[in-house]
Amino acid sequence: MNRLRLEVADVIRRHGSDYLQAYASVMTPAQQRVLKDLAECRTAALGGHRQECDRCGHQKISYNSCRNRHCPKCQGQARAEWLQARAVELLPVEYFHVVFTLPHHLQQVALQNKKVVYEILFRASSETLRRIAADPKHLGAEIGFLSVLHTWGQNLHHHPHIHCVVPGGGISLDGTRWVSCPSGFFLPVRVLSSFFRRRFLELLKRAFQERALSFQGSLAHLSHPNGFRTLLAEAASKHWVVYAKPPFGGPEQALKYLARYTHRVAISNQRLLALKDAKVTFAWKDYSNGHRLRAMTLDAVAFLRRFLHHILPKGFKRIRHYGFLANRCRRVKLSLCRRLLHNDGCDDSALPNPNEIVSSAEQPQDRCPLCHDGRMTVVEVIGPRGFDSS
Repeated sequence: MNRLRLEVADVIRRHGSDYLQAYASVMTPAQQRVLKDLAECRTAALGGHRQECDRCGHQKISYNSCRNRHCPKCQGQARAEWLQARAVELLPVEYFHVVFTLPHHLQQVALQNKKVVYEILFRASSETLRRIAADPKHLGAEIGFLSVLHTWGQNLHHHPHIHCVVPGGGISLDGTRWVSCPSGFFLPVRVLSSFFRRRFLELLKRAFQERALSFQGSLAHLSHPNGFRTLLAEAASKHWVVYAKPPFGGPEQALKYLARYTHRVAISNQRLLALKDAKVTFAWKDYSNGHRLRAMTLDAVAFLRRFLHHILPKGFKRIRHYGFLANRCRRVKLSLCRRLLHNDGCDDSALPNPNEIVSSAEQPQDRCPLCHDGRMTVVEVIGPRGFDSS
């Protein structure tokens, strides 16, 4: 008999009250909602339905999902639907992957000012890519790209960074042709890094001047102009990491990457190894030591604190589109891109079929698990806490 897999929800159910006792006074409503939703996900608390096989009569009860975007169990269907929409936007070109990372000494500022600093991170990184790409000294074109915010490292520490997936080229500034990147090369990372650092610090300074930032505890000194100027000067003196990873290859490889990264949460249930004596053990990759797989053990309350660091403010969008992929112009601009690429002789026959994007694991499963022949149909709706909805 297989052992039931440990889940983040198990840690919350067993030790959520301990966490609330220690940190309830500083929790945000979004964090409180996550604790409640994940603990109740796919339990009788949310209700569900009873199914019966139309061939053998086998019955099973399925409880409803919480649908919280931070829940490790609720991302499959959302990811599948999102990927189908993205598949029709792919172009027959090489795709690139660029990562913008917030320096270590600004990460605590971001943690205390999530909405403001994350917005600045999106804006500075997107402006960097678009400005440098439009420069005739580099690409001289309008590009389009997708950006995804991740706020965690493998050990669950706060590590905000933006992943960008970019088609290798763009629309010429006069709109008459497609400008391709050199094979295997997108834009110079040193130029990207320098512009990104300058633009981010300009926007952060403006936010301070507009009193949009707040500082508590060990960062209280930053609320004074002299302290904040020192922070900016220190940040300006550091090298900021902009990492252009090796190109994916074609659009199908880019889509496989998106399938893995876009709807991730801070830690998946698969990485949890043990919950014993109020301690959580989980697997993590040590990137500084040859990507070695290691195990880390934390007090359960400390584990939950790290996990909840990565809960985004309510309504904050962590996946965004820019340039010719921006929502307001995507349809028209993509049509232009395809026409220009066709004029250049690009073959789009190798683009993946959107109808084949959703894996069988992400599609609704209604076949009977017992006889494997009949279909499971809903015969009863169960209300929350197990009460019949009727």
